[in-house]
Amino acid sequence: MQIQPMRSYERARGVLAGGCDSPVRSGWAVGGEPFVQTRGDGAYAFDEDGERYVDYVMAYGPLLFGHNHPALTRGLDALARDGLVYGSTHPEEVRLAERVRAYLPSMERMRFVTTGTEAVMSAIRVARAYTRRNLVLKFAGNYHGHFDLALLDAGASAHTADAARSGIPAGVTRDVAVARYNDLASVDNLLRGREDDLAAIVVEPIVGNMGYVTPVEGFLEGLRERTRRAGALLIFDEVITWLRFGLRGAQARVGTVPDMTAIGKIMGGGFPIAAFGGREDVMAALAPAGSTFTGGTHAGNPFAVGMAHRVLDLLEEHPEYYARMDALGKRLAGGIRSVFERRALPYAVVQHESIVDFKFRPGAPNRNYDDALAADKEAYAAYYHAMRERKILLPPSQNEVMFVSTAHTQSDIDETVAAIDASLAATLSPAQPA
Repeated sequence: MQIQPMRSYERARGVLAGGCDSPVRSGWAVGGEPFVQTRGDGAYAFDEDGERYVDYVMAYGPLLFGHNHPALTRGLDALARDGLVYGSTHPEEVRLAERVRAYLPSMERMRFVTTGTEAVMSAIRVARAYTRRNLVLKFAGNYHGHFDLALLDAGASAHTADAARSGIPAGVTRDVAVARYNDLASVDNLLRGREDDLAAIVVEPIVGNMGYVTPVEGFLEGLRERTRRAGALLIFDEVITWLRFGLRGAQARVGTVPDMTAIGKIMGGGFPIAAFGGREDVMAALAPAGSTFTGGTHAGNPFAVGMAHRVLDLLEEHPEYYARMDALGKRLAGGIRSVFERRALPYAVVQHESIVDFKFRPGAPNRNYDDALAADKEAYAAYYHAMRERKILLPPSQNEVMFVSTAHTQSDIDETVAAIDASLAATLSPAQPA
């Protein structure tokens, strides 16, 4: 009898904690065996059997150009020839900072780090040092990385129901207030009597981590006014939105200028590079000018910086890319709406350029985390696996969104809409219209 080789996931369970390096990859939110990817090419992901899937995960956002765009993958030996990591400042790092500031002028001074988690964590440390206060207000359903403060009531695929059991000290919870997104009254209630303790409000200006959620009129302006009145700082987490929503990011779209901004791996086309920055006087709190330390051996390393230059070069050379992704997003969203209308399904479809989303919850689109939590998780799990059977790869969590890239085609979109129709037909309960 021929013995079949052990599958990668079975091997992973024997050596990786939980069989994965990030819980969402385990598929805990949808059940079943997790997706194991062996390669990516353009808009497609491939599994261990060589099966091709239309990929809407896109590494959770940073793959604007899909997998393996030739402008990012060719000539890597030349990019590495002068060294991968220095431990010293280098001219291309300075040039990248100048390019970033040209598009995000609110980042008067910045510092490169490796991940979005580091970027937001560092921005909060600087805000606390600058204001000499401790309280940070964040919003339920916003995801800012996996450091202690950020995980309280976080969105995305973070699973932190019990702070103490999750290794988050009680002292951390005392210095955090978690408000409802799009609800200024919630902010005021939490800050009442604590305004003098407030160091910063940190927020996703447009949210992609509890489904896709846009700010209601006046919400971000209200946060801006409240931080100014309290002598605190407003921090925008643009780890998902910068470059996904254009070279000037979400802050240009919403018309609100933050004191500090965090950006992430999308700038490196998925390579590990991120940054945080803000007003010159605020960033002066950092050592060596100030007393606040952040640093890292890989921060601003020449290879990742070189990839970031390639990403910006590509976007500057091809401004039509954004229109292309928007057209594909509209085609996908329109196709889904048509399916819902034909099947009399009361779900709202939202689309903003290259992001498309819907939730298994009747009514208007999500406006806060309560809305996101009300969506039918079992329905999404069944739908996720039905779509996988039809070779469409979705995020294994309903808190995520679908990302379109420049590599997707109209044919991919049409294949996806047909798969959605068939998957809903296969998973609708008898009580639902077929």
